Amino acid sequence: MSHLSGIRNNARMLKIPGVLRRIGPGLITGAADDDPSGIATYSQAGAQLGLHSLWSIVFAWPLVVAVQVICARIGVVTGRGLAANLHGNLPRPLLLTVVCALLLANTLNIAADLAAIGDAIRLVFGGSQHLYSLIAGLLCAFLQIRIPYERYVHILKWLTLSLLAYTGVIFTVHIPWQEVLRDAVWPNIQWTPEYINMVVALFGTTISPYLFFWQTAQEIEERQVKRKSHAATTRQLSSELRQVRHDTTFGMAVSCFIAFFIMLTTAVTLHVSGVTDIQSSSQAAEALRPIVGPLAFLLFALGIIGSGLLAVPVLAGSAAYAVAEAFERPTGLSLKPTEARTFYAVIAVATLGGAALDFTSINPIKALYWSAIVNGVVAVPLLFIILWLAGLPRVLGDFVIKGRLLFLGRLAAAVMAICAVSMLVLLIRP
Repeated sequence: MSHLSGIRNNARMLKIPGVLRRIGPGLITGAADDDPSGIATYSQAGAQLGLHSLWSIVFAWPLVVAVQVICARIGVVTGRGLAANLHGNLPRPLLLTVVCALLLANTLNIAADLAAIGDAIRLVFGGSQHLYSLIAGLLCAFLQIRIPYERYVHILKWLTLSLLAYTGVIFTVHIPWQEVLRDAVWPNIQWTPEYINMVVALFGTTISPYLFFWQTAQEIEERQVKRKSHAATTRQLSSELRQVRHDTTFGMAVSCFIAFFIMLTTAVTLHVSGVTDIQSSSQAAEALRPIVGPLAFLLFALGIIGSGLLAVPVLAGSAAYAVAEAFERPTGLSLKPTEARTFYAVIAVATLGGAALDFTSINPIKALYWSAIVNGVVAVPLLFIILWLAGLPRVLGDFVIKGRLLFLGRLAAAVMAICAVSMLVLLIRP
């Protein structure tokens, strides 16, 4: 019996790689959502607002799930990316405006992420942040152009597991759980520029435009392989959409879970100590010191580097999908550079352009925070356009969004629009 038990255990172990291969774009997108911009924004929110920031991530989870499921549905049903679908349904000037806004926002986000990677390496080894940022940018561009993304993304995902260290705060620091529960479900909104800016940044880094284009494209590439290029039946599409919903719900749950504990950690460490404005990566790393002691800087650096190296290709890739689709050029990471020149050229330009911006006097933490705000503003018109597209029978046929999915999508767009408009009003108000 023990011999048979051993055989069964070995069989289970052999199945693990197969399980890992079945992880879909939803989980990978969720991991990329906790990029350095997200880490910095969540850390800043916890330090500045304390426990009052927790409601935002709880509220955002069903909204980001709905938005990503809608985007994935467009890709699965039509077999075309967002920009490709918009190409035949939007006036060309509006389409180009959307694509240019995404390219600009992604390039700024790449610059901020690379700056954070460089600063994280500097924390551990010393040296020049700018040089490390440039090396990271060159490495990301080389790997994405020369090596298929799916070959190295699995290694990079494991580095982001260092972010789970933030969950260790519950074992090392006194947590006022009653207050945590109250603030997690009951917003304490303050109509001040600082508070509204932070809320826009939080929603912008959680519901990010680049994730819309990325997951749509990745769902297409994954289905092309699974279907062996054959058209799917209505029954197959329904089954695939259920899988997408489950994968996306879980992936975004992981993302929001980590974000929640990043904010909780900084709230009960930095905020209670009077540190309410994080000016550097070293200050953000201090939030981990009560948990892991002197290894705080190393652990923080690994989290930033791992999440950054995972997010930069997603940012560059989503911009490349949008630009190439808008101009009806071949797209896909499965294609060789010679087969999709425009696609890979955009990846190179966005990545290296972001690296070039790091040779300015950029403050990594501030750049990450403001890139989240830019994403929050850019996401608003994109969300309304995506909802309009997903409601067209000529695009999705019997799979147009309705019911709860439509309600949550509209709620996400409305909430982000209200936050963005409120921010602008408070900024210009004398």
